Amino acid sequence: MVSICPTVTTDDVDVYRLQIEGTLDYAHRLHIDLADGIFTTNRLMKIEDVWWPGGVRADLHVMYEKPFEHTAALVALQPQLVIVHAEAEGDFTAFAQMLHRHGIESGVALLPETPVETIAPALEQIDHVLIFSGKLGHFGGHADLKLLQKVQQLRELKPTVEIGWDGGVSDKNAKQLAEGGVDVLNAGGYLHGTQDAAQAYAKLKALVD
Repeated sequence: MVSICPTVTTDDVDVYRLQIEGTLDYAHRLHIDLADGIFTTNRLMKIEDVWWPGGVRADLHVMYEKPFEHTAALVALQPQLVIVHAEAEGDFTAFAQMLHRHGIESGVALLPETPVETIAPALEQIDHVLIFSGKLGHFGGHADLKLLQKVQQLRELKPTVEIGWDGGVSDKNAKQLAEGGVDVLNAGGYLHGTQDAAQAYAKLKALVD
């Protein structure tokens, strides 16, 4: 079953609240973006300002150059999943082991130019791989469907790994992404850019169910 996951992307605490609360009537899983302004061109919400309501699954997408310096703060939030970038600095294996000890799933995001082989040695520690096809730290972006070849490669290496997609998800490509093997479609601009996000979400769900 494919999940549609609204993306929360902002540096403003009031907009953050609006984006979170705006999804509560229809979504049970959120993708929350964090960015340090170093790995990305902009900063997003500070870790200490991040929250979500009870009963909602939260995936944290940490776009930091040195994410592992923030392990304690990320663990303290108790999300279901923390995704860091394969291109970031630090010891991912130790980070993943720490997350697992606290019952948190570990994820890795791959920028378009980063091959699957980069993370192959660590796949035993990886629960989720995010195929990134967007604009770091921003809504929008183009869904480059050629990146679906990474999904096929990952399935061959670890059939059970959950695979997400970030960037350009819409009603024009949701079905193709799902049929290409993506488990989680993270939708930002498509949902937040419409007057009826619940209806847009339902449209995506209907396409992939």
